[in-house]
Amino acid sequence: MPILAFLRDNAPWLAAGVLLTFLSSFGQTFFISIFAGRIMEDFGLSHGQWGGIYTLGTTASAALMVWAGGLTDRFRVRALGTVILLMLMGACLFMALNPVWWLLPAVVFALRFTGQGMTSHIAVVAMSRWFIATRGKALSIATLGFAGGEALLPLIFVALMLTWDWRALWILAAMIAVVGIPVLLLLLRQERTPQSWAKSDQSLGMLSRHWTRKQTLGHFLFWFMVPALLGPAAFNTAFFFHQVHFAEVKEIAHVELVAMFPLYTGVSIGSMVLSGWALDRLGTARLIPYMQLPMVIAFVLFSIANGPITTLLGFVFLGITTGANTTLPNAFWAEFYGTGHIGSIKAMAAAIMVFGSAIGPGLTGLGIDLGLGIESQYLLVAVYFVFTSVMMGIGITRARPSLSGAT
Repeated sequence: MPILAFLRDNAPWLAAGVLLTFLSSFGQTFFISIFAGRIMEDFGLSHGQWGGIYTLGTTASAALMVWAGGLTDRFRVRALGTVILLMLMGACLFMALNPVWWLLPAVVFALRFTGQGMTSHIAVVAMSRWFIATRGKALSIATLGFAGGEALLPLIFVALMLTWDWRALWILAAMIAVVGIPVLLLLLRQERTPQSWAKSDQSLGMLSRHWTRKQTLGHFLFWFMVPALLGPAAFNTAFFFHQVHFAEVKEIAHVELVAMFPLYTGVSIGSMVLSGWALDRLGTARLIPYMQLPMVIAFVLFSIANGPITTLLGFVFLGITTGANTTLPNAFWAEFYGTGHIGSIKAMAAAIMVFGSAIGPGLTGLGIDLGLGIESQYLLVAVYFVFTSVMMGIGITRARPSLSGAT
């Protein structure tokens, strides 16, 4: 179906997906972290303490998602989405009105669970159910809400922070979240009925079979991939989490730094499209070992940057891996382990990535407190991504002959 006709015929449902992914921004690290300086100042926290609080709240959110994610199998989007957006509004107000530091883990948990967790999960599950033949196209359009929020909200809210109290901005976020409810209900007046997973045209993995989650855990390639699963989640999150500190170290205004985010988002979108195009022609085995090499360049540039040009280049290379990371890993699991049990396998991989996003801010914050500067840490992060690339290369080289049709 031509893209314009697809957009026209499915506009309400696609728009609902974009709306939900956009509103999930209020629970994403790139948004919460723009208030890091004010939060640490008001509550008297060090970088390590704030990072530890963030790790604790995010880990609790990930644990609850194991159960709550299944609610999407029982309730329609307009019902569950309304409840979650009300809870997101409450989480934003919780941040705005919280008077004591010891409630911050609960605040972070509420924001991460309702925003980063459930709001985005509802959107992705809805696209997967409502669209079958055009599922990939629908998912790519719906996730533009993530890109829009990442490009616009930090810039707008950091600019507003120059004249507004930071707590008032969280009240504004709560208002935006609750305004999304009538828009969602309007778009889903005729919500589609969830459709079951197609049982035909399943693709086989290595050794011409469908691998179970238990079999995957016992296979060497999975463990060669674990460092690569942890890396982007941990250190992408850590970079945006410590953006205020990074701006201070580089002696640039925070608003100047967030003004670079739209470039990063644009490169990410372009990389996502190009990696999908290359994937169809070359396959994951040829591409995925090189996916994280741009991260090596990005973190070296962030470490040595002494001006806006170098920092901008860092965002370009960061965006290349971020975009590719939305397509290549998802295709990898299906290509190497088959689609018969792909849901349980991908859920396991997602749990590892969530764990990475939980430990990244805490680990780097502790390093700052112990005197290991963020610039030195970023050089170590670059070395880590060299390691993940080598591990993926070794694992893929050993496993590739087991693929059906491998030559």
